Amino acid sequence: MRRVHAWATTASVAVMATATSAAYAAGGEAGLPQLKVGTWPSQLFWLVVIFGLGYVFMARVVTPRIGSVLEERRTRLDEDLTRAREASAEAAQTRADYEASLDEARNEAAEFARNAANEAQAKADATEKKAAKKMATRIGKAETALAEARAEAESNLTAIATEAAIEAATQVAGVKPTKAQADKAVKAAAKTLVAQGVG
Repeated sequence: MRRVHAWATTASVAVMATATSAAYAAGGEAGLPQLKVGTWPSQLFWLVVIFGLGYVFMARVVTPRIGSVLEERRTRLDEDLTRAREASAEAAQTRADYEASLDEARNEAAEFARNAANEAQAKADATEKKAAKKMATRIGKAETALAEARAEAESNLTAIATEAAIEAATQVAGVKPTKAQADKAVKAAAKTLVAQGVG
């Protein structure tokens, strides 16, 4: 466009210069011919002709091309903006889908962790119950064995004490009591000792 405008301007100046030179050569007078009133009608005529030609050229050739270029640019910009909006909407949808899948994965992981913890707790409780049952069985057996051993020891102790009492009575007093009498005396002495120990 600038080239066309420069060309039109140069052509108009050249035509005006040619016309004024011709008029000056015909008159043969000194001075600036474009300032002489006599040359104005021809200058104005060529000015109108050149301006009219330039206007027609600009209106018929240059301006439609500029308009088509601007329209093409506007169309391209609208298409680019539409594509950018679509891409932005698609990116937003992709992000929303990603966040939804991420939340779902977090929920699944939390559920899995809860289930694993509950399962581990259940196994631990079952193992603890089993161990407690085994321990209770062993303690029961040990208490039974201890009670039996204690009963046996008390029985043996009573028997030994009875024999010792019979022998002591025989040696000290010269009297040999019966086993039942000695057993009765030992039990009475044991009760007295227990009562004194508790008191």
